[in-house]
Amino acid sequence: MQHRNNYTEIEDFLADESFHLWVCFKDDQQDWEEWTLENSNRAKLVEEARLWLLAMKTPDTDLSSEAVQNALEATWMKIETKEENKNAVTQPVLKLWKNQWFRKVAAILVIGLLSGWFYSQHFGTKNSALTYNELINENDEGLVEQTNNSDKPQIITLSDGSSVLLQPNSKLSYPKIFVGNERKVYLSGEGFFEISKNPQKPFFVFANEIVTKVVGTSFKIKAYANQPNIEVVVRTGKVKVRSNQLIANAKDELIVLLPNQALRFVRKNLIFNKITDITQDESLSHSTSTIEQLGFEFTDIPVAQIFKTIEQAYLVKIDFPQEKLKDCYLTTSLGDQPLPEKLKIICKSLGNNSSYEMNGNQIIIISDGCN
Repeated sequence: MQHRNNYTEIEDFLADESFHLWVCFKDDQQDWEEWTLENSNRAKLVEEARLWLLAMKTPDTDLSSEAVQNALEATWMKIETKEENKNAVTQPVLKLWKNQWFRKVAAILVIGLLSGWFYSQHFGTKNSALTYNELINENDEGLVEQTNNSDKPQIITLSDGSSVLLQPNSKLSYPKIFVGNERKVYLSGEGFFEISKNPQKPFFVFANEIVTKVVGTSFKIKAYANQPNIEVVVRTGKVKVRSNQLIANAKDELIVLLPNQALRFVRKNLIFNKITDITQDESLSHSTSTIEQLGFEFTDIPVAQIFKTIEQAYLVKIDFPQEKLKDCYLTTSLGDQPLPEKLKIICKSLGNNSSYEMNGNQIIIISDGCN
């Protein structure tokens, strides 16, 4: 890591893979931000390198060389004028301008600015955020979009009884009622899914560049638009994952995942990396949530303890008549059931007209005691 202390040219930064990850995908495992802020002169050089790297990421167009040259000269005159007005030091800038490599990169930057409309029309589907929006616009089922702008996960119950634990800074679009012979939802961000079993009506999760198909199982998808990878982690059951057909140049392959297996889709190379044992992957091990760790196999366990386990897993609040249920013990298996189904099974086991009500992350158990 210390070798970058010797970086003196923009080319040095552009040749560093970790610098690319930081600038393009906000992956700062090498502490670039902290290192940059240690020195003001260093910060200026890093900022220049960052701008040229972003410029080099713009697509080519069919603009004529004359149009590019005219735009380049006009843009550079504006840059020089702005620098002079700010009393900036122009000599280093002029020195860079005389550098042939620098002029080429600047030309790329101008091409990118001039081709914004062209890029949005012809390359927009490669942008993961746009992919989510396009998928929604193509759907004619009248979708409801749930956005989690809070700092805590939110539980969403779908019309088929499936449940989704939606993480902060995430959004999920789904129909009020599933119609036809398929169930489709759309995710941008992170969610833990528990799907009601229905072999005649498979469930699809469209998460930007990938599509996950299940019949009835529990799994996590992490598909933030500004991160370098998309991850699918299976807790129970089996899922099938393929690339979204809107993504050009992605390999058309189908990956099957079983419990404790995962898949990482690398956006940079558009490739799938299958992980057969998630405990051997440090990144996945550290990101495992509570709901993925807890077990739901109960043998003669106080119902109050079962409710506590559910609260920990789903980050919900359960109110129940503690005095009436204090002597109630249950033996049940709730491993791969969605949250509503778990609650139904518990209430049915308790008997005595037991029922539940859900309002967001608040759950109320109504019961006169156990049988």
